[in-house]
Amino acid sequence: MSAARDAGVDAVGRARSVVLDADSTLAGIEGIDWLAARRSAGVAARVAALTGSAMDGTLALDEVYGARLAAVAPTRTEVDELAAAYIDAVAPGAKVCIAALQSAGLRVVMVSGGLRQALHPLANYLGIDARDVHAVDVTFTADGAYLGFDASSALTTQKGKAAVVRSIDLARPVFAVGDGSTDLAIRELGACDRFAAFTGFVRREGVVAKADLESRSFIHLQHHLLGTA
Repeated sequence: MSAARDAGVDAVGRARSVVLDADSTLAGIEGIDWLAARRSAGVAARVAALTGSAMDGTLALDEVYGARLAAVAPTRTEVDELAAAYIDAVAPGAKVCIAALQSAGLRVVMVSGGLRQALHPLANYLGIDARDVHAVDVTFTADGAYLGFDASSALTTQKGKAAVVRSIDLARPVFAVGDGSTDLAIRELGACDRFAAFTGFVRREGVVAKADLESRSFIHLQHHLLGTA
């Protein structure tokens, strides 16, 4: 990475808005893989492989999103359990970093292809307003069995995060943080001004290579964005 790219948001002025991914960024799990691990070993392996390919960018998210959920068919109870697992797996320093960013006047939003019902409790724990949580809605039958997901959500597609970030009309400069190719797309499609590849849980070389900055921790992100640890 060049020194100019590593300068991050400094090249365009201090960020006014921060977009955060959830899975493998704010929390050290991939929600769909966590749910798949409650199924057979074959299902778990297949879903994990699809997730990895989508996040690396070797498969478009559009090609795997519905297939993964259909293979797992999570119940309402399991999604509630996932919500608790997200909180248990929160990235070190994330809560403090978010509070510091908000205190400095930055707007912090969560944009994720994960399940909304599982991510709202995580956002609440981290101090992110429910109105600033953008994720995919999942539906259940009256007895809690899996029924389906919001297939109209842009967040089920490879380029969807960029479209969602644009629709929020965030104050620029916008700084985005995530681990996967769908997060990188926010930068590549011009919906943010700088992008940090978060590698605190997983390092995806193709994402890191195209990022403006690599960050291994939220302590580093806080220092980079505010100049204080």
